[in-house]
Amino acid sequence: MLKQRVLTAVLLLPAALAAIFLLSLDGFALAIALVILLASKEWGSFIQPGDRLIQASFTLSMAVLMGAFYFMVPSDLLWLGDELHPLAEGLLQVGGLWWLIALGLVVTYVRSVRLWHHSMVLKAVFGQLTLLPAFVAMLVLRSAAQGQDPHYGAYLVLAVLLIVWGADTGAYFVGRSFGKHKLARHVSPGKTIEGLAGGLLVCALLAAAAWNYLPNNGFIPVLAVVVVTALSSALGDLSESMFKRSANIKDSGRLLPGHGGILDRIDSITAAMPVFALLYLYWWI
Repeated sequence: MLKQRVLTAVLLLPAALAAIFLLSLDGFALAIALVILLASKEWGSFIQPGDRLIQASFTLSMAVLMGAFYFMVPSDLLWLGDELHPLAEGLLQVGGLWWLIALGLVVTYVRSVRLWHHSMVLKAVFGQLTLLPAFVAMLVLRSAAQGQDPHYGAYLVLAVLLIVWGADTGAYFVGRSFGKHKLARHVSPGKTIEGLAGGLLVCALLAAAAWNYLPNNGFIPVLAVVVVTALSSALGDLSESMFKRSANIKDSGRLLPGHGGILDRIDSITAAMPVFALLYLYWWI
């Protein structure tokens, strides 16, 4: 399993870097939209397992939402100087609120699942709240400061990915070696508090390394942004595990050997991107 995970990651890394750094903003938006649509198909299985009509309907709903957003806020209108378009800002705020709600659902899973388990509408809305703000956040970050440095936004997106990968890698190896205390027993029994701490330690080291390249920012603010983003990535992972457990599904799909489906690979990113974007918007600029 580990060899498959590593091999898949090695094969995907060049494609991800090429999309981030080489594609135009419109090309990047299209690439991200395609990934979100693949994830949407998998989310349809959370709504009603085995129902292809539900999968298609939810995927279509996400295509309409992303298309409508990009029609109303094309890439060249996302930013006006340091001011973000109000619609994009509002969707980021909705995403931040959703992840606070998701935290409550995860923490109270055994009780809270009774409120939404039998509601296809709620599970569809939860999916839209998970995927649409992530799409918007990636476009917001990728398009930041384009007039000053065409690669600035690409480095912001890469920074979030490095935080997510660092948190995931640290949690995996530390959890396997030292994990004893369950982090969320009813949601994801394999995850441990020690694993979470290991992921945060790796991210703290990344923050220390990044600080050398951010001379205008103090170490504590940089560390805080990295740690909050890492914690949100863990929440994204737990949230998807919660929906899979409710639907009695082990993996969201089989597209990525060793990783499962697209959602299994981007679950942490769906939370980390909007949270990081909000921190960037309200703290760094």
